[in-house]
Amino acid sequence: MYTKMRNLLRRDEGMVTSEYAMGIIAAVGFAAVLYAVVTSGEVSAELQDIVKRSLSARM
Repeated sequence: MYTKMRNLLRRDEGMVTSEYAMGIIAAVGFAAVLYAVVTSGEVSAELQDIVKRSLSARM
């Protein structure tokens, strides 16, 4: 009896559709914020400066 009840309570069949939808919405929101930060003027200039310095470094 105890084993049967434990197995019923432990049964995990994965996420439901609403959980997938919330995960996708959160991922898209995070991607939008990250895109806005990376394409902002200050961050873009810093990234370009890093690339220029690394390409002009002597070996």
